[in-house]
Amino acid sequence: MKSNVGGIDRILRIAIGLVLIGLAATGTVGLWGWIGIVPLATGLIGWCPPYALLGWNTCAMKR
Repeated sequence: MKSNVGGIDRILRIAIGLVLIGLAATGTVGLWGWIGIVPLATGLIGWCPPYALLGWNTCAMKR
């Protein structure tokens, strides 16, 4: 798996994931808040399956 999630994209995914999980854990939002696991995981791993299917890449080019 080649990394296809770049810097700012990764930071936003991790932050959004943590916020959603935190809101779900405190009961502020319903069960749907646990969907935050998905952006958290893709941000930590640096690879997003839909990006791979669509051919998208937000990583900086390495030369």
